[in-house]
Amino acid sequence: MIKRTYPQTRLRRTRAKSFLRDLIAENNLNTDDLIQPIFIADQSEDKIEIPSMPRIHRHNLDSLYFEVEALTQVGIKSIAIFPAIDAGKKDKDGSYALDESNIVCLALTGLAERFPDIIKIADVALDPYTDHGHDGLLMNGRVENDETVKLLQDQALLLAQSGADIIAPSDMMDGRIKAIRDTLESNKFFDTIILSYAAKYASSFYGPFREAVGSAANLGKASKKTYQMNFANLDEALHEVGMDIEEGADIVMVKPGTAYLDVVHSIKSKFQVPTFVYQVSGEYSMLQLSIEKGWLDKDVMLESLMCCKRAGANAILSYAAKQIAVELNS
Repeated sequence: MIKRTYPQTRLRRTRAKSFLRDLIAENNLNTDDLIQPIFIADQSEDKIEIPSMPRIHRHNLDSLYFEVEALTQVGIKSIAIFPAIDAGKKDKDGSYALDESNIVCLALTGLAERFPDIIKIADVALDPYTDHGHDGLLMNGRVENDETVKLLQDQALLLAQSGADIIAPSDMMDGRIKAIRDTLESNKFFDTIILSYAAKYASSFYGPFREAVGSAANLGKASKKTYQMNFANLDEALHEVGMDIEEGADIVMVKPGTAYLDVVHSIKSKFQVPTFVYQVSGEYSMLQLSIEKGWLDKDVMLESLMCCKRAGANAILSYAAKQIAVELNS
């Protein structure tokens, strides 16, 4: 008869009960980690559902304030606002981005008055405002870097003046972080935070977002690959992040999220700076639709966000932030 020797360490011991699993959990997710993106539009309807993004809507200003109040009730403390601009207000230069009465500026002002403690993140990019759907000025079919940066400086300053706590350049133009930082400093916005989309990839996961902000039709079959990153590259992301930190970024972000967690982990390990991740529209919609169809358990959404935390993210932009906050509070 063979005498079997079992290991003294049995890892299943600490998995036996729920409270034990929680007690030794290496990572935790709470509402402080969650940022809710919100789409806004100058529209008569309070909110309009976005077909490709289950449970997500475009809000007018009244609905925005109602939604933010609901978010505060479940513990969400940070929001990121994205505009859907009427086609008639778009032009080749994205000039409406610099209009102090545009929907984003009005929203920031209203939010600052009604919800002074909510962290308000405003995107710095021209694509919602251009009639060609690109993030910058087109010259001879090419996005012009330096001329675009000049407009982004003005846009960032306007957003800070309107009440944004965090300015988030998502355009991927070279040198824009230093230019924006210099503009903010010279106008005495010393405490305005720059959240740089430092590693933003040219991804196919953005489709529903472009529908939500109304830029899909403008962009058509054109590509953003000349300024957004090649999804084959990791070292380049580290280079981008290093440059943006040197130029004055306070926080860096990886976009997309769930499919790029190796990038998140590498950035956090190398730089030890605040690092955010954006679970983008395509990632959200795949999971949410699968949940609604019964193909996946609803816990898959929470799992996906916990994976972002495990990779090193300090905070996560997710369209599921509100529903996950409800689950975390239950």
